[in-house]
Amino acid sequence: MIRALALVVLSLIPSLSRAQEAIAEFGAGQDPMLIRSTTDIAIIAPVLERFTALNPNLQVTYEQWGSNALFQHSRTVCKSGENPADIVFSSAIQQMVWLVNSACGHRFQSDLTNALPAARRWRDELWGITTEPAVIVYNKTLLQDQNVPRSRFALLDMMRTQPDLLRGRVATYDIAASGLGYLFAYGDSLEATTFGSLIEGFARIDAVATCCSAEIIRDVANGRFLIAYNVLGSYVANAKAPGIGVILPEDYTLVLSRALMIPRQARNKQAATEFLDFLLSPQAQTLLATSGLVAQMDTADTGLTPSARRFIALSPALLVARDQNRRAELFKLWNDAFDVESAR
Repeated sequence: MIRALALVVLSLIPSLSRAQEAIAEFGAGQDPMLIRSTTDIAIIAPVLERFTALNPNLQVTYEQWGSNALFQHSRTVCKSGENPADIVFSSAIQQMVWLVNSACGHRFQSDLTNALPAARRWRDELWGITTEPAVIVYNKTLLQDQNVPRSRFALLDMMRTQPDLLRGRVATYDIAASGLGYLFAYGDSLEATTFGSLIEGFARIDAVATCCSAEIIRDVANGRFLIAYNVLGSYVANAKAPGIGVILPEDYTLVLSRALMIPRQARNKQAATEFLDFLLSPQAQTLLATSGLVAQMDTADTGLTPSARRFIALSPALLVARDQNRRAELFKLWNDAFDVESAR
């Protein structure tokens, strides 16, 4: 049980909004700070424990949300100004770019934010904090290493030559239920050489689009699925499932940096900027690496060359991902291919 600095999980409290998945409190100070994020409490807890230890004046309330619900709520708060968070932190970075583009963010600069690569900061209002690849995971007991697809081309070949083995046993995110899943599918759609073929291959083998990282990883571990595609690597690292193997696709691997915004109406901007700088500090980056949020992608260990790493930049280009026509085209392709089982 995570107890350091008075962590209290309140996920079963009746008054909790359905959009929130859980709430936790860190620290026992008199100065309140509110963080709304898609990151699981258990994953981010060591960072928040250390931050509040260094800032004993703070009491941090951390709300864990689903990405789509957090985006809609943040849009509403941006317009109304009611009960704003001091930090909004999400893996669905296309939604965060939209919020900043809609004048919902607070501008800030420091030596640490200025040191970020251009792909991980935008307008000094949005910052990429983590380094997380989208990976292929597989059941190590049911699939031998030599038979595991290490690229999309190999996965396509496997779906073509072994449809009976894979039928109903390949999973990925439901892009309607997961903002992160939509982001990865959109990123794949820009790679014209394989995306259409992947969708066709998924349809032929009755691949499953489902809700959430934890469920996908669990079902690969228990053998319901043999393979899961485009799963966020940090969640696999935190699942601590020894029966699961991980592949960084060698043709290209999408790499995500979770985006952090300080809302324009934040009530504790001082604490928010201190938290941002702390997250970018070597101390916090080491803690994030231990939690799987900052991945090591050494070529010798992963087979992934630097040229195959596709960092998803925080930039206006992500606004195209929210274009209604583009979304409609992608959803049509996706829905034609998948028997979506996640609850809407």
